[in-house]
Amino acid sequence: MYNSSYNSLKQVSSSDVANGKNSAATTSASKSPPVSIRTNATPNPFCFNTILHKLNAKVPARLVLYLLSWSGFLVSFMMRTDMHLAIVAMTLPGNGNSSGSIGGRCADGSLPNSTAALVTSVNTSTTTTTTTITPLNISVIPAAEALVSAAAEQGHRQYYDWSAAVQSLITGSFFCCYVLSQVFGGIATQLFGTKKVFGWSQFVTALCSLLMPACADIHYGLLIALRSIQGCASGLTWPAMYAVVGYWIPLIERSRFMSSFQGFSIGTGLTFVLGGFITKRFGWQYVFYTTGSLGMLWCVFWYLLAFNTPREHPRITKDELEYIEINISSEMKESLGKKVPWKDIITSKPAWAIAITTFGRIWIHYVFIINGPSFMKNILCFDYEANGVLSGMPHICSYILSVVFCYIADKLLDRRCMTLTNIRKLFTALSQIVPGVLLLFIGYIDDIVLLLVVWFIAVSFITASYAGAMANIVDIAPNFAGPVLAFCQTIHMSASFLSPLNSGMILQNNATIEQWRTVFIVAAIVGNSTYIAYQVYGTAEIQKWDSIDTATGGSVGGGVGDGPSTANGDLLTCETGKRNSRNNGDDGEDDDDDDDMESKEDNQMLKKTTNGKSKDNVANN
Repeated sequence: MYNSSYNSLKQVSSSDVANGKNSAATTSASKSPPVSIRTNATPNPFCFNTILHKLNAKVPARLVLYLLSWSGFLVSFMMRTDMHLAIVAMTLPGNGNSSGSIGGRCADGSLPNSTAALVTSVNTSTTTTTTTITPLNISVIPAAEALVSAAAEQGHRQYYDWSAAVQSLITGSFFCCYVLSQVFGGIATQLFGTKKVFGWSQFVTALCSLLMPACADIHYGLLIALRSIQGCASGLTWPAMYAVVGYWIPLIERSRFMSSFQGFSIGTGLTFVLGGFITKRFGWQYVFYTTGSLGMLWCVFWYLLAFNTPREHPRITKDELEYIEINISSEMKESLGKKVPWKDIITSKPAWAIAITTFGRIWIHYVFIINGPSFMKNILCFDYEANGVLSGMPHICSYILSVVFCYIADKLLDRRCMTLTNIRKLFTALSQIVPGVLLLFIGYIDDIVLLLVVWFIAVSFITASYAGAMANIVDIAPNFAGPVLAFCQTIHMSASFLSPLNSGMILQNNATIEQWRTVFIVAAIVGNSTYIAYQVYGTAEIQKWDSIDTATGGSVGGGVGDGPSTANGDLLTCETGKRNSRNNGDDGEDDDDDDDMESKEDNQMLKKTTNGKSKDNVANN
């Protein structure tokens, strides 16, 4: 199937030469001795374009986009997490990095059967030991401390006399700018497209990572500036990738594609596990050099292989292009450069439902990410190396389960088992209610093995959201998925610093298991209560304001009334991959219009044809 386009290209080129259609070759032949021309000559197998054509003939462009998205989020989260790990090795011992375990003694109130002998003590230059968690000070990564001490023995360390407040500014500056740049990311994506916005955001973030070691030698203020720039750049990534989903991914594949965003789980886990190893062997500087270099390498592949829409792709096969255009939503149009209906987005109940429920999920998630290592060390009394593995492995394993969740969601839709709205609500409930309920039990389980099993299950189920509310953003606004995500991210990512702030207020010096139970109970209440908003107002219907004509002030060409109403049971059929219309008479006209569009190669004519189709549908409805 995928070889047909490339083979036809070779046949046309060969026949043109044989028939003398190449004027330059014909003229040259008349003035020089005859030469033999091989009409069956194949392109140079070592030519880069030839290699890409062969790969695209065998590998669908959608799969390439999936791999780019997965690896992009993996690298992005490695570059944003590297500082949390490296700052432990960068600062003088005792300057806010002590985690409350001194002389092999667990914190007061640890679990009864936890073994104090498992704890590895950390030599400090002070006698004061506390477990105070500074708000926004996300640098407390106990998994790194033993590796850091080993690196010190090998002469790899370079200390900086930074207070806990300075460390908090360095790590926290990223998240403040990250939240503030979300709306700008949605606007930039509408103006310039996903390829430019996502690519440049990764390039800037990687460049900042490479500059971290040199700037640390000059002044910590430069690190704060670099982390702020990284936060602004990273804030563009999510709106950019959401915007491209509506153009490339058919509805029955959308949930599975959303699992590519879970590359960030792999990136977070790898940073925990590999970052300490790099620090031990080579020094903390090489943590930044590694993540920055990976980011630069990824940008090269993104520049060569990523495109905003299927029609912009120069090497996509005809079969795949037809499949995408037939199966994407009939309301999906070219929205690049169009005016964003911000007022409608901000006042949309479904958008608010997504933002509120995801706020609760982020709150729970950051309890595991930020407070988890401290809980495992101070309460479970794991040594540092085991802590590193146990802190990172749940995030790596959660990616595998996210693929399973997304696959099940697509199969439920493909087999018409549930409406799309109910599918989104089901997996959103799994991502919040299950971890929330398990958090209530974690603080009361005395058996460490059972506790770790429950911990792994809770972290893994959080990823069900990518078959639920997170995928729902593209459902309700395929044309403006980027701006809608930017609005939702601005709200729900505030939990990324409110959650650790709450934990810091609850956990006191030598935090006891009772205080940890309070942290878990608060997280469970927030996660479960915020889901109510999504259960009441969540929907998979395309919103009326998502129409391009509505956004630009023209006539309305599709909305809740005449679009696919999955909440009322209209589903995608397995045979054709098209969503049913309320007016059965539109199917024939839609097929004819699709055939007409496929016969036009000029993009301008395609846009005119699409606009004409929208007006016809309005008249018919």
